[in-house]
Amino acid sequence: MSRTRRVLPGHRGTLSEVYSPRANSFGVLRLLLASSVVLSHVWPLGWGPLDPLWRYSGQQTDVGKMAVVGFFVLSGFMITGSGARITAGRFAWHRALRILPGLWGSLLVSALIIIPALYYWLHGSLNGYWNHPQGPLGYLSGTWTTAISNGWDISGVIAEGKARGTNFDGGVNGALWSLKYEILCYVMIGMLGASGILQRARKFVPMVVAALGLIILNDWINSPTWRRIPGDLASAVEIPALGSMSVRSVIVLVFAFLIGGTFQLYRERLPVNDLLALGSAAVLAASLAFGGFFVFGYPAFAYLLIWLAVRLPKPFQKIGRKRDFSYGIYIYGFTVEQALAMLGYAKYGKPVFLLLALAGTVALAVLSWYLIESPAMKLKNWTPGFVRKRLGAGAAPAAGGTGTDPAATGRHGTAQPGPEPRPQETSGVSA
Repeated sequence: MSRTRRVLPGHRGTLSEVYSPRANSFGVLRLLLASSVVLSHVWPLGWGPLDPLWRYSGQQTDVGKMAVVGFFVLSGFMITGSGARITAGRFAWHRALRILPGLWGSLLVSALIIIPALYYWLHGSLNGYWNHPQGPLGYLSGTWTTAISNGWDISGVIAEGKARGTNFDGGVNGALWSLKYEILCYVMIGMLGASGILQRARKFVPMVVAALGLIILNDWINSPTWRRIPGDLASAVEIPALGSMSVRSVIVLVFAFLIGGTFQLYRERLPVNDLLALGSAAVLAASLAFGGFFVFGYPAFAYLLIWLAVRLPKPFQKIGRKRDFSYGIYIYGFTVEQALAMLGYAKYGKPVFLLLALAGTVALAVLSWYLIESPAMKLKNWTPGFVRKRLGAGAAPAAGGTGTDPAATGRHGTAQPGPEPRPQETSGVSA
């Protein structure tokens, strides 16, 4: 007589069984997270204080920073699969195409259109804008790698807004702070994939997650209160090309990213269970209310996001699949809100300010997708001529050895090993 495996109520199968690369809700989740960033910034950019979750959580997080965690989890899940499948060169090319063209476009729009317009509105002319000690060219040269090495302002425009009392943050685009942490995670995954660790020693990834979790747990236990951010906020490390990075931010964001990566690597063992998702939601809420968000809330939030990605109804699966505006919303939202604040739109209240911010941000995000991001991603399978000649001159390479990944159909490359249809990657846009 065959023995039936016992499962908990609400069990839907393993993630490997339930997840479909062509029928999931990652797109709508990214849009919600990106929109949450815009929502979160309404309070500090229009009025000064952080959004209400900051107070509710005992200064552990706010809505925007929580969205960052969500982006890193989703990005870790999708991109770890890609790093395990394609060559390091192709992986780096895909990642660069997804992040850099859109970023550079947003920097040019800010430095050459939006901020000059605000400067003109403040001064009645552009005299002094282009040759300012902290002018647009310096801003572009210090920001194109995400290092923000030449400061956050351009030609003193935001500083003047602060002096006038209309603006409360000193940056043209403060949302760019986490992009370099994401790029660091990409480099890490690329190295793990190139070394074969993702393919042949996948236990290494959850071991790193456990080690980082222990560091966060120790900091949390030793913190003065359980409802504060664990770790030393002042400690920083210099990373080539990326600039100064907070050690605490590296630890917690890599922790979130690799939780998603672990879910990807062990998807055949990860249960998709409705009761487990409900429990995760309860743990997340409790960690926000009573403390331990970084220790317990991160894993709970990560599981809840993956569960939503595979369990939301089918209508949600169509949102954001062909046209992914989430990255554009991320890279333009902060600047749009700074402009609205400087022009005095905060006086109309938070709902109007939010609607105007979303309208302007989405318009720019749509343009960014159609004019920059989508055309750039069409180059993902491009191979330089000298590489094609070198490959053609040698013996037939092993499967996957060329790095051209010709079977890729998703606009962002591949993320699912094996012969099954492969999913679209995501950029883990951050706030």
